[in-house]
Parts: sequence; C-alpha cells; structure tokens
Amino acid sequence: MLRGLRGLRGLRGLPLCASPRRLRSGSSSQGEEKPDMTWKDRAEIVIIGGGCVGVSLAYHLAKAGMRDVVLLEKSELTAGSTWHAAGLTTYFHPGINLKKIHYDSIKLYEKLEEETGQAVGFHQPGSIRLATTPVRVDEFKYQMTRAGWHATEQYLIGPEKVQEMFPLLNVDKVLAGLYNPGDGHIDPYSLTMALAAGARKYGALLKYPAPVTSLAPRSDGTWDVDTPQGSVRAKRLVNAAGFWAREVGKMIGLEHPLIPVQHQYLVTSTIPEVKALKRELAVLRDLEGSYYVRQERDGLLLGPYERQEKMRVQDSWVTDGVPPGFGKELFEADLDRITEHLEIAMEMIPVLKKADIVNVVNGPITYTPDILPMVGPHQGVRNYWVAVGFGYGIIHAGGIGKYLSEWILQGEPPFDLIELDPNRYGRWTTPQYTEAKARESYGFNNVVGYPKEERFAGRPTQRVSGLYSILQPRCSMGFHAGWEQPHWFYKPGQDTQYRPSFRRTNWFEPVGSEYEQVMQKVGVIDLSPFGKFHIKGRDSVTLLDNLFANVVPKVGFTNISHMLTPRGRVYAELTVSHQAPGDFLLVTGSGSELHDLRWIEEAAIRGGYEVEISNTTDELGVLGVAGPRARQVLQKLTSEDLSDGAFKFLQVKPLKVAHVPVTAIRISYTGELGWELYHRREDSPALYEALMNAGQEEGIADFGTYALNVLRLEKAFRAWGAEMNCDTNPLEAGLEPFVKLDKPADFIGKHALRQIKASGLKRRLVCLTLATDDVDPEGNESVWYEGKVVGNTTSGAYSYSIHKSLAFAYVPVALGAVGQQVEVELLGRNYPAVVTREPLVLPEPVRSRLQKKGEKRLG
Repeated sequence: MLRGLRGLRGLRGLPLCASPRRLRSGSSSQGEEKPDMTWKDRAEIVIIGGGCVGVSLAYHLAKAGMRDVVLLEKSELTAGSTWHAAGLTTYFHPGINLKKIHYDSIKLYEKLEEETGQAVGFHQPGSIRLATTPVRVDEFKYQMTRAGWHATEQYLIGPEKVQEMFPLLNVDKVLAGLYNPGDGHIDPYSLTMALAAGARKYGALLKYPAPVTSLAPRSDGTWDVDTPQGSVRAKRLVNAAGFWAREVGKMIGLEHPLIPVQHQYLVTSTIPEVKALKRELAVLRDLEGSYYVRQERDGLLLGPYERQEKMRVQDSWVTDGVPPGFGKELFEADLDRITEHLEIAMEMIPVLKKADIVNVVNGPITYTPDILPMVGPHQGVRNYWVAVGFGYGIIHAGGIGKYLSEWILQGEPPFDLIELDPNRYGRWTTPQYTEAKARESYGFNNVVGYPKEERFAGRPTQRVSGLYSILQPRCSMGFHAGWEQPHWFYKPGQDTQYRPSFRRTNWFEPVGSEYEQVMQKVGVIDLSPFGKFHIKGRDSVTLLDNLFANVVPKVGFTNISHMLTPRGRVYAELTVSHQAPGDFLLVTGSGSELHDLRWIEEAAIRGGYEVEISNTTDELGVLGVAGPRARQVLQKLTSEDLSDGAFKFLQVKPLKVAHVPVTAIRISYTGELGWELYHRREDSPALYEALMNAGQEEGIADFGTYALNVLRLEKAFRAWGAEMNCDTNPLEAGLEPFVKLDKPADFIGKHALRQIKASGLKRRLVCLTLATDDVDPEGNESVWYEGKVVGNTTSGAYSYSIHKSLAFAYVPVALGAVGQQVEVELLGRNYPAVVTREPLVLPEPVRSRLQKKGEKRLG
C-alpha cells in the first residue's frame, strides 16, 4: 500500500488539471504577444507548428538572415506538448552528437533573456544521475570516456558529494553519481515566447490561429499551403507539428511513425525542508527507480517513467486522429500506473512521505519507435522537411533549431546526426511496430545502456531475408533498419542467451571461432540488409561522375566510391558496380539506405539528369562467401571460370550458381578471398543450401557481423558512420586512394577538398593496439596523451590474430607516427596504446599480388 504523498487518494481519477505554467519556479507572467495581422503570399520557408521546436527554427532562420520565414500554428503558440512539459535541461546524452544539440540549446537559453528582453525562468543547479548498482557504475564509467572529448563538463562523484548537492536524499544505496554542472530546468512557455519575440525581431512572421488545411506540391518543387486565412507558396516546408505531425504528413501521403504517449508528473506544495535550503537542489534522476525529481519553488516536482506494460499509449489518435480542438488540454491523472515509482522515491527522499500533492499533470508527448526525433529532409518528397517526434523537446529545441537552420542555409548538415534521420524508417515501419517500440522505448527510459544493445519489441518486421527462418534458431540476430541479421552463431552446449555487458561476454569465444573459420577455411554471411540501388539512363555516367570523388568504374568492374558534401565531408560510402554500359548497381550500408538515396535523387533532379533510379533493397538478397577456400566451393556450383586470371578482384559478372541467377562481385569486407552474390530474395534459401552442401569438404560454416567487424578492422577497412561521416573529410580518414582530385569532373566537394589539402590536416585516423583485460574499445572513447584528452576512438574490437585490442582513433597529426604511445580510457581506466602500422593483416588481394611478385623474382 502506498503511504505518504498526502492528497494522493483524492487525486485518483482527477479531471483535467490546472495549467503547469502557473507552477513554474520564477517564471514570468508576461503575456503572449498579439498575433501579427499581416499575411505573406510567398515564403522562403513555411514552418508548420508553433511549439518550442518550430519557433526555435523560425528564430534561427530569421536571425541568420533568411527573409520571408513564415510559421503557421493551428491554435496558439505552445499548444500541444510544449506548454505542459516539465522543462528539464541537461548536457547529458548517451549518444555522441546529440550532446552537441543539448550543448547548443543550453548555451542559447543562457543568453536568450538578455537578447530578447523576455524572462525564460532558467534554473541551472546541475543534475545528478544516481548509480545504486555496480553495473550502473560501469555504465557511468562508460559514459565518462564518451564525454571526455566533448565540450561539456561531466564528473563521476561519490555518495558524499551527491548528498551535498541533494541533502534530502537517503544515500544508503547510492554508489556513485554522474554529475553535469549547468543542467537544470526552464519554463517551456516563457522559453517559447522569448524565441517568438526573437523571431519577430529578426523578421519572421508567426501566424496563429492558422491551421493548415491542405498541402499541394508543385512541379518546380515549391508548395502551395492553404489555411483559412489564405494561401502561401513556399520554397520549402518544415513539419514541426508535434502530435499533429501525422495529420500533416497524411496530407501528402506520408505515414510518419509517431505515436502519442501519456507522461505524468506531480507537484507538491511547500515542503519545510525544501524551503529551508540555502541553494536550489540539483535535478535528480534515480535510474533504478525510473523517475526524475527537481525543486519546484519550495516543493518538489516528480516524474516517473513506468514500465512498458503499465504505460499508456494514446493509440486512438493514430487510428482516428487527434481530437479537433485538442491543444492545451490534459488527460485524467492515473496514479495507479506510477505507484511503485512513488514508493521508491519516498524511500530515497523521505520528505516526500509527508508532502502534499497540489497538482498532477498527465499530458501527451510524441514518440518515435526508438525515442529519438526525426529531423531533416524526407526522401521521396522534394523540399519537405520534418522536425517531429520529440520526447524531450525542451532540451532539443534550441539546438535543433540551430542545426536545421544551418543545414537549410548551407545545403548540408553542420555535423553528423544520422541517428535522427527521418529516413531511418521506411515502409516496414507499421503502426503496430511503432506502438510496440514506443512502449518499449518509454519503459526503457532509464535502463542500463549497454554497447551492442538489442531491443526486441516489434520484431521481426516484414523485412526479413529469405534465410531468416533457417538461421534464426542457431544465431543471435541483430536489428538493422528493419532487417534481422546474424550477429554471431552458437553451437550445441554454448550459452545462447542475450547477455549484454560492458565487458567481454558470451559471444566472445564463438566470434573467435567464426574469425578462424573465415581466415582458415570458408564462411557464409547473410548481407541482405545492404541498401541497393539500380541506376541507368543516358546521363547515368555523368551523374555518378559528379556525385562521387572516385572515377566511374569501367564496365564489368566495381569500385569503392564516396559522396562528399560541398564542404568536403564524407556524406556516404558506396560500392559502384558498372554492370553494362550506363547500367549501375550501387550498394550501401543498411542504416544509410534512404539517407543515401535521397542525396542521389536530389542531385539528379538538381542537375536535370536523364536517369532512372530504383531502390531494389527489398527485392535482392545478398550472400557473402569468404575465406581461402571460397573459390573451391563456388567453382563446384558454376560453369564460370572463377580463377584469379578469369575473375579478377573488383570484377562484376552475371552468372548462375547452382542454377540460381546471381550478380557476382569479387569483393569482401572481410579482406579475404570472397564474392558477394546478389540474387532474387526468394532464391536465398536455395542458394544458401547449395553453398552449404557444396562446401562440406572445405569445412564451410556461417559467420556473423561481429566477426566481420574484427576482420575488417584488422585489414584497416574504414566504416561509414564510424571512421567517416559528415564530421570528417576523406583525407584525414585515410581515403586518399578513393579520391581523384585530378579527374575532370567537378564533383561535389572537390573545391573544398583542395582547400583542405592545401591548408594541411590537423588530425588523422590511426590504428591503435592496446593490451587490456576483459574490456575492448567500441568507439567514441577518449584518447589521452600526457594527462589530456587529445582525440577519440571511432571503432574497436578484440583482434584474434594478435590477441590484443584494436581500435581506430583520430589524433592530432603530431601524434600519428607509428610507434607513438597514447592511452585509451575504458571503464574508468587508461590503457596504454600504440599507433600501429596498418593494416595489421594484409588483405588477400595484396597478399596474392606480393606472392606473385615473389614467384616472378624466384623464376
């Protein structure tokens, strides 16, 4: 039975609550400015939605000098999720680049009142995340090394310091705290009004009430936007409509994977012990209890995240739409859902036992399946952008407004944020999947965040390869853009459970066996999740020559090519196969399928190229066959000559394997002798069974992506999203062999790259080896030299060939020489590391070439 928090019994079934705005600590009672009565028929950009995110974007665009910025709000500013938000602000994020978004938000909020003259009610007492279990302490150490090379302050503190900052806390169970100075909370209403004042100051037009009634794309890429007040022709649209974003998307035939969930927090009346404090309490997050608590005037505000089986999804809004007129309304309080969290909170903060509740807020917030917002241009629809799905809109608003405005004005993202790309979802993202994942994501708000984490709700989707039913019983599957792909395989007697850890766990030895399998015999891997595009037409060669920094491969050959941004950053890496004159197969990683397709399609439209572009990702299956005996196995199944002279490295040919038509490319990310076999998805079972049967004598077996990662690291193969992305240029990433600055085509980024080369590099990618114990680098760890953080790892693993850890890392050029000693921070300890000559293991084509040269000399 719940005891304490007086007033709780009477609040069960509470009707719609009083406005949270009236309870803000130190918030201003400034009224909203009167709506502008002017109208514009044309606009550079129309932003749909007047919450904090949409208004922030209008503010940043107008401040940066964009003329004719128009924001349309259906009722009034902040209506939706903004007005009732708890207003928490934090520098912390478990991701890497989202820390930058949080940083930019807080730095803006610190100066906004001075700039606009509008009070924002910003409090910065700092925040503490509590560790009450040893594994949580490991997580904090893991997060410390990921924060060390960022601008924000973050400290691992002991129980004494925790209690000093939150003296009302019972620290008996507290082992450590993760402390971020400068964290706190802000009044969402006042914040939005200040941003609106700034937007108007710089020339933006904010119109409300002006509900959008229809959207019509025009052939020139512009949009006609209709409202009851009139129409606007816009060069670009941004959907920032909060929990109305699905309705806006449906106007143009899109089903955005968004779902409203109910989130509750409660506010107490004055607590004498709080009132007696001489300084404001730090914001506290009890991760095992799954709640946050902060000071609210002389009381406390407490917000739990209940388990997925107890949380409430507003699924009727997905099927029937948001109720007309819903804006500044709330749902009935339902404290039964959060009772267990309140019990824990009262044990940790005993003053809550005698506190009176004065308000319970239960309002809708919008979730995507993975809890991260969708931000950026949408593939398949010209000049349509989104900024939707913000489960934490207040801390994201300032930074996202800045990020999107820079992207819109400069033509490329200011830094990599592919984890927010709206195109990470596709047709496979059904409403059922969205609901299942949103439930899981909400319920997992405060679970331990492990490396190589897998979450299982909503799986599998319709996007399974033809081998799923064959492979699933004997492997641990990973989720990749809707696909299920084997991470590692287990044998009889081995531990088959999913056991995440910050240290080596039950997959370590099986992955070692798979590594040996590929290095000594032959292995098969399902690569069907690759993104696959077919491009053909009169201008296909010209298009690709202008898109890629590498030359266009000759007919019958493949190469590795990179699309660069205008600033010379690596937007994407693909393999380009010239199958027939003007007929190309492009292949990219599963996570960047629509991200890359959008860039290609927009380049084709912008340049007026006469080409046909089709996405064949779901139609084609892919099997990789790799290892020294790969040729022996495949040769049994085809009449095509697979000898080294007849089927050269990077050659592509159509052929039949066991009577199955395939496009075979002699390439392998393992760096060993191998082929990738592209075929109809429905042919995957027959092709796989033929390979496994034919390879019995050669000892053929499966291998997964964990072993693949080790193999590619030893060969010094870079990975997009790790060693290269929109934060890196190809020269510092060691991609010079793939960049042809002397080719005639003026490819995107060529001019910038020449300037970068002339100016000289400040950092470079190196290969590190380090002797550890039971922990290996994953990527994004801090690299130390002489007591200072000087760089960061990008990816890492255990090398089964040298029996040491291996990592790629960016370090200053002065520290990039072979033999240079540095340190890598792993779980709170700095391990000695050495810059090693790369590759650690020569790729098979190089070994073969050297062997032939040696034979010639001997001959």
